[in-house]
Amino acid sequence: MQTSTNQSLRPLTTKINDKGNIEIGGCDTVDLVNKYGTPLYVIDEVTLRSVCRDYKKAFSSYDKVKLLYASKALCSLATSAIIAEEGFGFDAVSGGEIYTIHKAGVPMGRVLFNGNNKSADELLLALELGVGRISVDNFFELALLDELAKSKGKNVDVLLRITPGIECHTHEYIQTGHLDSKFGFDLTQIDEAVDLILSTYSTLNIKGLHAHIGSQIFETKVFDDEIEILVKEMARINDKFGLKLDEMNIGGGLGVKYIESDLPPSVYEIAEIIISKINSAAEKYNIPKPVLYLEPGRSIISTSGVTLYSIGSSKQVPHGKKYVAVDGGMADNARPSMYQAEYSAVLANNPEGDNLQNVTIAGRFCESGDILIKSISLPEICEGDILCVFNTGAYNYSMASNYNRVEKSAMVLVNNSQSDIIINRETLDDLVSHDMIPDRLRANV
Repeated sequence: MQTSTNQSLRPLTTKINDKGNIEIGGCDTVDLVNKYGTPLYVIDEVTLRSVCRDYKKAFSSYDKVKLLYASKALCSLATSAIIAEEGFGFDAVSGGEIYTIHKAGVPMGRVLFNGNNKSADELLLALELGVGRISVDNFFELALLDELAKSKGKNVDVLLRITPGIECHTHEYIQTGHLDSKFGFDLTQIDEAVDLILSTYSTLNIKGLHAHIGSQIFETKVFDDEIEILVKEMARINDKFGLKLDEMNIGGGLGVKYIESDLPPSVYEIAEIIISKINSAAEKYNIPKPVLYLEPGRSIISTSGVTLYSIGSSKQVPHGKKYVAVDGGMADNARPSMYQAEYSAVLANNPEGDNLQNVTIAGRFCESGDILIKSISLPEICEGDILCVFNTGAYNYSMASNYNRVEKSAMVLVNNSQSDIIINRETLDDLVSHDMIPDRLRANV
């Protein structure tokens, strides 16, 4: 089976250059640090475009496919423009994501708005900008969206998000008749939702079903089971209501390689499973092959990203661990503290050094749990060395915070030996730009 970009631990352009430093996109990472500072997010354009093309090639035999990028993984003007240029639409989960995608110049008909508690303002923004699909999550939203659409004199194409009784996380998954989830209509609620759309909510045009089954998925059979449930439901709705749904969104969730022992399936492997199952299920339940929506996020952006840190203090616990601190941590990568996520890293300025020692990479933030990597073997470390952490494109910047009142990091795009700032580093003035002191307090200052 052909390999794909999501199976790579490092950006595709990563190499060790003549100076002995890690180079990505033709750019020496040490030079990037000298120019832009740390912590620094780096996105390799070649890798990002490569995985987009993997998806397009893998699903090219299914002529009714629409590929959407799940922008919650990383949403910026530049990355949105690149992904749109590669032919993708977008799955957005907030007004902010919708607005960013719009400002990047993406045709809004290629956008699906998803989420379990969309506000009236967000829904109005989606209506005004002409978002192509809204995935309706619950009964409250059905009523709200219909009311807002009527106020704007618009009709809205919607998908019905359902909870299919399948949940998958990395290496295992469960399948039950009812799954406890904040997202979507339970299978037992579908008929009531469809009936309301047909009988009461006249502005809503139901086009199909939407489900999402997990994240960082390694188990491929879960896609087979999900499609069986969705196609069966589409056929049943047709039989009961005479409603010919022709769109099916199966979500995303394909895993990536964070550490050497991770073995995610390739895009080509899941494409073969998904396409084969849709064809057989459509024949089994006697419905036309539906339009397939797929919404990968992590597997599109993660591998292209690395984060560069400057190493500062260190501490040897007597008869215990050696802690090495970097100038970032849980505010620029919350995943290790939230999910116990694991990462791989090297010294960017000494990737092939010897005298290896086992250390713990600690962040700079005032939490004992601010540990980026619990255990890693690195050459002897000195203050000022540069740590390069791989596979940080997804859910690092998008989950970043100003904890401890620290400025958010910059992001650069690298390609063909050129680097360009795509997100500016926050300044101290940025941190206080939205703060206000009431006049009654100023008099006492």
